[in-house]
Amino acid sequence: MGAGQGARRRERQMESPRSYRVNLAYNEAELTIVREAAKREGMAVSAWAARKALAVAKDQLVPVSADAREVLEELIRSRGELVRLGESAGVGGGDAGSVARFVEEAVRRVDRATLQLMRERAARW
Repeated sequence: MGAGQGARRRERQMESPRSYRVNLAYNEAELTIVREAAKREGMAVSAWAARKALAVAKDQLVPVSADAREVLEELIRSRGELVRLGESAGVGGGDAGSVARFVEEAVRRVDRATLQLMRERAARW
């Protein structure tokens, strides 16, 4: 038994006894995902699922939809463009019309991504 496993065992003993069990059902693809996540954290599947479910219930962990990654990527991409625009404007690069169009489009994309993220989080607020 490794040091990490011993620590987890002591942690359980410090809490009140856990008398209740919850059954979870996964299809093969879902179970593969859950197993990989538990493995990344060095935990048994049941311990990982129990810990994550409790963290979500306590609002310590906010689940994010799969497409949130795309939303965040767009925000990062748009932010990078806005930073580059600011740098080019600072050194006098580009004519005023093209800079204005670039800024307008970048702001539009950041706005769309931000609104999407806000909609996904609205239920949690």
